[in-house]
Amino acid sequence: MKETGIFGGSFNPIHTGHIALSEEIRRRAGLDEVWLMVSPQNPLKKSDGLLDERLRLDLARRALEGHDGLVASDYEFALPRPSYTWDTLCRLTADYPDRRFTLIIGADNWTLFDRWRHHDDILCHHSVVIYPRRGCHVCAETLPQGVRLVDTPLLDISSTEIRDRIRSGRSVSGMVPENIIQDTVSLYRATADTMIED
Repeated sequence: MKETGIFGGSFNPIHTGHIALSEEIRRRAGLDEVWLMVSPQNPLKKSDGLLDERLRLDLARRALEGHDGLVASDYEFALPRPSYTWDTLCRLTADYPDRRFTLIIGADNWTLFDRWRHHDDILCHHSVVIYPRRGCHVCAETLPQGVRLVDTPLLDISSTEIRDRIRSGRSVSGMVPENIIQDTVSLYRATADTMIED
């Protein structure tokens, strides 16, 4: 079985923190691959200011070039919306019987996990890896079986900050991979202009 981590997110846009975190989790959790699952619509988040999913996917795929074991996936694009993790995991398990899927989530999402659809079923059928988030304490000793906390560095980069910096004309150098920085700035600047006009 190929051990495959599922790291879901809007990736609006993908940034260097996502990539560094994925590589670190892959290494520490002993995963063969990490699939960065670009979400068309997160049921727990507003879709305001969300760049078109195909554009986000393209940026993610280009950003991951040269990063072995990291894959930008559009798997959820063909699934009913909003995208629920349990449904995605069920479909993935059926479509890829040669893989074992591990869910990767931040500590902030773990604190909300009981609000997730079929959260008990996820815990029953899949391993979960939690990575630290600033301001969200998770006690490793209290985690249920099959759930573990990996000690990854705290990376203070956020997609929200990147969008804000682009909107205000500030540099995002070092926050976005160099090979996509120009297109990222152009796309999000255009999105901000459209939102202002609307």
